[in-house]
Amino acid sequence: MKRPYIVINCAITADGKMAKPSGEQLKISSEEDMQRVYLLRNDSDAVLVGINTVLLDDPKLTVKEKYVKNPSHPIRIVLDSNGKTPIDSLVVNKTAKTFIFTAKKINKKYSDNVELILCDTDKEGLIDLKEMLNILSKKGIKKLMVEGGSRVIHSFLKHGLVDDFYVYIGPMFVGGDRGPSLAGKEIYGNIIKLEIVNEEKIGEGLLVHYRLL
Repeated sequence: MKRPYIVINCAITADGKMAKPSGEQLKISSEEDMQRVYLLRNDSDAVLVGINTVLLDDPKLTVKEKYVKNPSHPIRIVLDSNGKTPIDSLVVNKTAKTFIFTAKKINKKYSDNVELILCDTDKEGLIDLKEMLNILSKKGIKKLMVEGGSRVIHSFLKHGLVDDFYVYIGPMFVGGDRGPSLAGKEIYGNIIKLEIVNEEKIGEGLLVHYRLL
């Protein structure tokens, strides 16, 4: 299977949470780390999230000039098997091109910068990542940045579809057993082994660079 080079990037609290127990967005990264994230996004051909991130956070997935001068916005990709992406969501605005991968025809009218791509699903009803990556490769995407959320990150890790894995650990603690964690759910006994490539203190937090063994 031909696929792009895949970089996963995320931020977690000291107890492994990616958001508040309600699922509401939690600011974890420092200003210094935000600049790193936007530079990484600017260096990618495409940036990917799942539909839950779109519905909960309404991200633009563009590059802010505050962090990168003369940004080159990557193609924005949404994994949306059931066609739930709102027509007024920021991820489909005209700032950049957007691919929405879906399992069925969507009867919504998006602007002409949005391309709907029909794709097979796996046994859980989620977009088949290998087919999706093969399609992206044919469209000339060489470097893909995956920003989550937790279920999407889990799927990429489970299938071994990652080349670089960056985790920023913020100095804060949420507590409790609710709220999205890094992997999102159990991996059914299959331990995913990682190699630590580098550790770096950025701002108030710690950035850990992993690769799969």
